Amino acid sequence: MEGLLGNLILQVIGGAAGGNVTGAVVKNLSLGTLGNTLAGAIGGGVGGQILQAVIPMLAGGAGGMDIGVIAGQLVGGGVLGAIVTAIVGAVKNRAA
Repeated sequence: MEGLLGNLILQVIGGAAGGNVTGAVVKNLSLGTLGNTLAGAIGGGVGGQILQAVIPMLAGGAGGMDIGVIAGQLVGGGVLGAIVTAIVGAVKNRAA
């Protein structure tokens, strides 16, 4: 259980960072600091869990947490958080 919780925490942190980077780089998709953080964290957490189910090797296996697993969770969460933030920002701008 601790591996699952640890992975989720890393994915959420990576997602929040990815969301904020997306908001800073692509200004017209920005949701504001709080919006970027929330959209990225949700995207990183949910998307990371889905990605982990599709690619079980990302979960870390029996070896526990090592630097490769940690980096994989952070990068995966960051990319998915950036994607979700960009999609939500685009939908928000389209609706406005």
